[in-house]
Amino acid sequence: MNNKIKELIASSISVKEKILQDETILQTLDTVVQVISDAFAAGNKVLFCGNGGSAADAQHLAAEFSGRFYKNRRALPAEALHCNTSYLTAVANDYSYDVIYARLLDGIGFKGDVILGFSTSGNSVNIIKAFEVARERGIVTIGLTGETGGDMKALSDYLFNVPSTITPRIQESHILLGHIICELVEEKVFG
Repeated sequence: MNNKIKELIASSISVKEKILQDETILQTLDTVVQVISDAFAAGNKVLFCGNGGSAADAQHLAAEFSGRFYKNRRALPAEALHCNTSYLTAVANDYSYDVIYARLLDGIGFKGDVILGFSTSGNSVNIIKAFEVARERGIVTIGLTGETGGDMKALSDYLFNVPSTITPRIQESHILLGHIICELVEEKVFG
């Protein structure tokens, strides 16, 4: 058997064990579930953004709300901001890739909405700029980052800084945290 495989699995488990023992992350999960549930109850939407694999994670989790997680129920207003390729390529070309999320959030984001930004480094400029717009508009910011939180730390109303500096381990944990949020929000909203 390949020992490297076991080492990689153990590394992933180790990060998740650290999360399990981190009272701050656990409390933040509980709080974020309530914040998102309240936003949906008030008729607001939940938006997601990320780059590369984190964009895929953002899209995945948005679909858990707008589609379903476990329950057959009405769709919840959730969307990943990178899914309109015409918008994305036009703004990146005409302005800058750095403002792709900020411009869209400025157009469709409203007070009481929630945005989740995924960045393993916490330093993705396009997410930072989106969080700056969110602050101006009264949109709740939830950052999912790696260990330090990067520059997103100061702009996140709620921060999940996964205790790792290894990108794949951070992303694996972002999906764990996202799935927990989706499951518990669905339970809270739909009983």
